Amino acid sequence: MEGRTMNVEIYENVWDALADTEQEAANLKARSALLYEIRKAIQRWGIPQEEAAKRLGLTRPRINDLLRGKLAKFSLDALVNIAASAHLDIEIRVKEVA
Repeated sequence: MEGRTMNVEIYENVWDALADTEQEAANLKARSALLYEIRKAIQRWGIPQEEAAKRLGLTRPRINDLLRGKLAKFSLDALVNIAASAHLDIEIRVKEVA
């Protein structure tokens, strides 16, 4: 292995590492934050998945995907709608990248 160099890239967060573009990274970050907060809200409710699905207007398989953190199955728009159904207040903060 002597003489081989390894290129190491350092990213600010995991989404930057996974995404091909800045736009995709921003979308992943926003979706992840929403999914995380929705999951926390459902867990606080302490109700069965079937009841949580009804409360949010989702099917049981869809709530299962949500609770299992399957981010790829949810668009930003869908997660905003689910968060609103869960009575979560959504605030968007935008700042210039340094």
